[in-house]
Amino acid sequence: MTQPIDKERARELVRGYFAGVTAGKLPADILHPDLVGWTTHRGAMPGADYCALIPVLASICKVPLAFTIDAITVEDDRAVAEARSVGTLIDGTDYRQTYVFAFRFRDDRIVSIAEHYNALVVEATMMPLLTRNA
Repeated sequence: MTQPIDKERARELVRGYFAGVTAGKLPADILHPDLVGWTTHRGAMPGADYCALIPVLASICKVPLAFTIDAITVEDDRAVAEARSVGTLIDGTDYRQTYVFAFRFRDDRIVSIAEHYNALVVEATMMPLLTRNA
């Protein structure tokens, strides 16, 4: 059985996650060693692979993504965050996205992150930059 997390601690971890994405590196102290990630484009992946995507994202942003968290709902060992981001990509394209993130917690740290977003926006704006810079 999973242990519930304190609701304020969960919110703090979620806010720390978004601050880390904006900074281009997730803070190690908020992540559980058993971290797993999931994204709309890649599906499930080990935590190290997920964390490696964050600086890649930062590298294609001229202006870092700024997140607005519309809601964080916490229950038991889980939290769901509804969020939006805005930023400018290195080719000058404005980037706007909407998300639903599902987080799981273990030992007061994030052990799972599932990132749901509009794949069409990523395909039209980010993928050409990622392909060009690969």
